[in-house]
Amino acid sequence: MSRNLLIRTAVAAVTIPLILWISYQGGIWLFGMVALFAGAALLEFLMNEGFRAGELLFWMAFIAVIGCLMAVSIVLPPFPVHSPQAGHSPLSVVAPVIIVFFLLSGMWSATGKRPPAELFQRHARLFWGVAYIGLLYPFVYAVGFDDRIRQLSTANSGGDLLLFLFGLLWVGDTAAMGIGKWLGRHKLAPAVSPNKTVEGFIGGLVGSLAVGVLMAFWKFDQLPMYHVLLLALGCSLFGQLGDLAESMWKRSLGIKDSSAIIPGHGGVLDRFDSLLFAAPFMYGYLTWLVG
Repeated sequence: MSRNLLIRTAVAAVTIPLILWISYQGGIWLFGMVALFAGAALLEFLMNEGFRAGELLFWMAFIAVIGCLMAVSIVLPPFPVHSPQAGHSPLSVVAPVIIVFFLLSGMWSATGKRPPAELFQRHARLFWGVAYIGLLYPFVYAVGFDDRIRQLSTANSGGDLLLFLFGLLWVGDTAAMGIGKWLGRHKLAPAVSPNKTVEGFIGGLVGSLAVGVLMAFWKFDQLPMYHVLLLALGCSLFGQLGDLAESMWKRSLGIKDSSAIIPGHGGVLDRFDSLLFAAPFMYGYLTWLVG
């Protein structure tokens, strides 16, 4: 076993149980974990894009992202399912925060002394990063905390939903990597991620479906099997698209990893890129098509 693989395995053996334990604790524990991930991801983004702590835009970005999480935590306490407060969705409270950030950061960027083309590009990339992290991370919290969908698990547990989400993404990622190395012949997106193959992509879908079958009998026996399988398939599909989106951003900067904060795994953006696309899909599917 190579040293890097040994480090990856050791880190995973520690962090995976911790993440799942926090997921089942819910409440402030879950909020703290999601806020930590979002803050670390934003820091990676800002540092790679050349923003520093001495700039106002740096702190405006942090205020926007944490503001998005705070807004969702306020409108998604465990209200009874049919109460008036339960009608709010994460997007309805997060979007205004992102819009205000866009306007204020745009006005401040326009006062800069750099060439106009550089100012525009810098602001556009900053807005993309804040929207990417600020819009999507709140859905991770919502999946584990919104009472409208927690009731869909057999034990009425948001932890079960997050176990399903993390499990299908982790197993799917491992299956995609293994099948890709074993059978991969056709490149999936060579300009963005040269090592990804169509065969690996399909392997990831199959691995996630296997998790779906397991969870259908173990944690979600009240849901029709087709819902669980469609959910697993959709989360895997969106998760792999999220991986490609983050790879596209890194490729635009000419970097391999967003950081080295997680030994053997790269950065937070590297490790949880698929989560950012899969969580909104899971939340939307469960609230609109099932709940």
